[in-house]
Amino acid sequence: MTTALILVPVGGALWVWITPWKNTRGPGGLALLIALVELALWVGTAANFDFGRSGLQFQTDTVWFEDLGVSYHVGLQDFTLWLVGLTVLVSAAAIGYGFWVGRERPGAYLGLLLFLEGAVIGVFTAQDLLVFYVFWEAMLIPLYVLIGVWGGPGRLGATFKFVAYTMAGSLLMLVAIIAAGLSAGSFDLAEAGRHQSVWIFLGFAAAFAIKAPLWPFHGWLPDAYRESTPEVAGMLSGVVSKAAAYGFLAIAIPQFPGAVSDWRVPILVLASIGLVYGSLLAFRAPDLRGVIAYSSLAQMNLIVIGLFATNASGNDGALLQMVNHGLISAALFLLAGAVERRTATGQLGLLGGMARGRPVLATVLITTGVIALAVPGSTAFAGEFLILNGIFAQGWGWAVVGAVAIVLAAMYMLRLISAVLHEDVGSAVPVEALDLRPAEIGVIVPLVAVLLFLSFWPAVITDHALQLFGGLP
Repeated sequence: MTTALILVPVGGALWVWITPWKNTRGPGGLALLIALVELALWVGTAANFDFGRSGLQFQTDTVWFEDLGVSYHVGLQDFTLWLVGLTVLVSAAAIGYGFWVGRERPGAYLGLLLFLEGAVIGVFTAQDLLVFYVFWEAMLIPLYVLIGVWGGPGRLGATFKFVAYTMAGSLLMLVAIIAAGLSAGSFDLAEAGRHQSVWIFLGFAAAFAIKAPLWPFHGWLPDAYRESTPEVAGMLSGVVSKAAAYGFLAIAIPQFPGAVSDWRVPILVLASIGLVYGSLLAFRAPDLRGVIAYSSLAQMNLIVIGLFATNASGNDGALLQMVNHGLISAALFLLAGAVERRTATGQLGLLGGMARGRPVLATVLITTGVIALAVPGSTAFAGEFLILNGIFAQGWGWAVVGAVAIVLAAMYMLRLISAVLHEDVGSAVPVEALDLRPAEIGVIVPLVAVLLFLSFWPAVITDHALQLFGGLP
């Protein structure tokens, strides 16, 4: 079942690429169908998952390179099930949006989105370090092309920054993987045991810190998010960044407990700076994409804070917030795309008054924004509360920083909502600008609906989260 979750989008991408299409709608229809089949496959997997049993389920373990002790080993644990679910849902929304908008060369474009989906699922399910690395690098290929070919006017610079940062981290991780595998005599996560080397830990941590990104390794983020198409930005922020958090969650923290204990404070300092820094920049950003991009930086640093609390509450909150933020950021980027299509700009100073005559847009944006600012009763509030509760055990000062940043989050989200929907009608807003169309509603509303469901029942994730973390320092 796990292998099928990887192969369906990858095989679908190949199908879309090699088919000689006679019109531009054909590849979009097939890509969307494959994405929906993948979503149905995940629903079936979740329905048959035994949450009462610990360990891997639906696993495949086949020897790949016997001399090196490398095997194609993939499987699902309870917490990775939710991250895969996040990936298939956001991917379906991104592909549906790209199909509706009608990108140039749709076969190549939508096939790359499917390939990216399969690579991210591979990262979440890999149980062998070299297999993990293969999927990790495979994520870079479609992103490089999607940003560099279909991005905005500054796409070449954005692509160069993204690739340069990511390749630097990937090379460090490759060295760390080789050192860890050779020292343990196995690249399998279940057999490798715990490592004592601080340098190997730092190799992994650097790669994950860049991809997340953790401050100050975020230099690629503003340009990449601004220059990407809205659906690619949604994938990048919603699911690709979670691959980095998952790396901390499943590899760096459980495999290197001694190094985590030694480096917890420096990493928490960087994450705390990034949390406040990202929140302040989001509040000052002049454009929609900028607010969402810098809020993503802040939220990923908050998630890292929860992970390095290394206790049940902090890590439960981090996992829940990974899913929350993935859905919120994907929905916001797609909404930003909807606004940009109607006004030809994302500059907040040129927008305003879009709530008038556009009730669906106003309702969806306000609902998403209210959840994002973590009002009590929302799933974001549950995630952030658990993180603050967990990090309080490491020191009340960390919790104070987190609480201040949560207040800042409320300020920048309210500013975004007000600038787009309220105030005077902006000079870039045409009187005839339409409300959200049925296709846009069909790809954005499901993301918001899941957020509302999690607001009523966040325990569906947090009650099945962290078998990995018993006994960490």
